[in-house]
Amino acid sequence: MGKVTGFMEIGRETPTRRPVAERVNDWFEIYQDFPAEKVRAQGARCMDCGIPFCHTGCPLNNIIPDWNDLVYKDRWQEALRQLHATNNFPEFTGRLCPAPCEAACVLGINEPAVAIKSIERSIIDRAYHEGWVKPEVPAFRTGKKVAVIGSGPAGLAAAQQLARVGHSVTVFEKADRIGGLLRYGIPDFKMEKHWIDRRIEQMQAEGVQFVTNAVIGAAIGTTQTADDLRKQFDVVILAIGAEQSRDLPVPGRELKGVHFAMEFLPQQNKRGAGDSDHANGAILATGKNVVIIGGGDTGADCLGTSHRQKAASVHQFEIMPMPPQDRAESTPWPLWPLQLRTESSHEEGGQREWAVATTKFTGDAQGNLKQLHGVRAGPAPQFEPIAGSEFTMDVDLVLLAMGFTGPVRGGLIDQLGLRLDRRGNILASEDDYQTSVPGVFVAGDARRGQSLIVWAIAEGRKAAAAVNQYLANR
Repeated sequence: MGKVTGFMEIGRETPTRRPVAERVNDWFEIYQDFPAEKVRAQGARCMDCGIPFCHTGCPLNNIIPDWNDLVYKDRWQEALRQLHATNNFPEFTGRLCPAPCEAACVLGINEPAVAIKSIERSIIDRAYHEGWVKPEVPAFRTGKKVAVIGSGPAGLAAAQQLARVGHSVTVFEKADRIGGLLRYGIPDFKMEKHWIDRRIEQMQAEGVQFVTNAVIGAAIGTTQTADDLRKQFDVVILAIGAEQSRDLPVPGRELKGVHFAMEFLPQQNKRGAGDSDHANGAILATGKNVVIIGGGDTGADCLGTSHRQKAASVHQFEIMPMPPQDRAESTPWPLWPLQLRTESSHEEGGQREWAVATTKFTGDAQGNLKQLHGVRAGPAPQFEPIAGSEFTMDVDLVLLAMGFTGPVRGGLIDQLGLRLDRRGNILASEDDYQTSVPGVFVAGDARRGQSLIVWAIAEGRKAAAAVNQYLANR
């Protein structure tokens, strides 16, 4: 490494967040700029550790020590090449990934880990500023046609990889804009959408075609069914995500005011894009007492969005017990640690509570939600209610953010006759990513279940390699 003693001399530093009083009044990204000299200093903290366990933590197997060293040596353009060698979209992961690489950092055994995520983001942000990110147009075309269903990170990664080796790729997206949950799920304060737009422009220049408002099984030009699509393309890749929200089957679930998080969050993304509001169907936290059920990332996204919509109060309930402040003994290094995580949204207000189970909702004669009834819960997996801990609270809006149970059943899955695994995901192996239907491949959350953006990109790249091999043998 360039500075062998850097980890002993330099402390961990990351970009600061904008003041809470400022950021809750807008939808811009929350992090302030991080000066290049500070980024270089953080790169110097990367150890000559012999075995870089950060590789094992990263699903993309990013070549982290190499680009850390290049940044320290002020060789930013070379660092970009190393970063892009394994990651199509570091501007997404550099903002949204929880950084399992840092959890596996050797320095992290007894010191704060290397600020890998911040360095990654700084490399790609500088690259865009300097104009280094350019289309990579293939030297020839193979004549093979690939359809990618879904434009989230898995679909985009697969599409870009296949276009760059000369295949003709068309991406079909059911929404009116490209990006999947990156576009309609991730709040703007976590990632502004111009980052997606920049990549789409690059991919279009590389030959990828995008079709929006394309629900397979409904009319798409001359394509009306999944079988029709298979006849027009040599290969179909399913990157449809795991969008089946986990429901809460308790009395009163049907009341007006109880919504899935993914009914709430996309509406705000559309407002941010300049679309008109949803009239009578608008879901807003403004002036309301809000309860978010679910303590993960989606719940935190609902929390930050509720703050910006000026909710009267916000509570976030999680059925699991409160995690420890530091790494739990059950998840030793280099595993992803079980520990308490405080996101930017938690800094902004609201009340977090653990070991809470919701038992029912009650409302008025018009069917409007009025109260949530809950109880303190015992440990997993039974979550037995604790006697005498019952409570009732007034609430106007409940957002269900309890995760996802797999791809949405019916429609495309039924049309193709796809086999599912025991968890309800589309069945395919990591060896070839091919489903039970020849010529139909799957990548991302649709195959492995709800997961991280970094996993989706990795899956998309691996599926693309499998598809390329399949087409070469035909």
